[in-house]
Amino acid sequence: MASQFVPVLIVLAFAVGLAVVLMGLAALAGQRSKTVSPLKGESYESGVPSIDRAHKRIPVAFYIVALVFVVLDVEVAFLYPWAVTYRQLLAEQSLAVYLDMLAFVALLAFVYVYLWKKGVFDWGRRKPSTPSDTGEMR
Repeated sequence: MASQFVPVLIVLAFAVGLAVVLMGLAALAGQRSKTVSPLKGESYESGVPSIDRAHKRIPVAFYIVALVFVVLDVEVAFLYPWAVTYRQLLAEQSLAVYLDMLAFVALLAFVYVYLWKKGVFDWGRRKPSTPSDTGEMR
């Protein structure tokens, strides 16, 4: 039984050894700067210096949309194994598996429509206009 783990241990030892050797070579042969420039500490993106501060507040709506995307994306990933075996399931005339997946997709669609109606995807939600906003008289 222990002999089954020998190839895994060999690969693991090789990976760790290679990492140690490469890190050691980088430390020995790498370029070192003698002077410390204040420009090195500044952040930039795509070679352009930033014009805004890096630590600014981000609206919660961005996080909610990102979380919804991750959750729905993971759930859609469950469609892939079903799609791969669809022909085999169709050959077996297994209608139950098809209906289960149809219910799963309907649930995803329901969740998406529910979030849409709740306004989760409306980042720039505007306040209802009042007559004073449009310049109209009451």
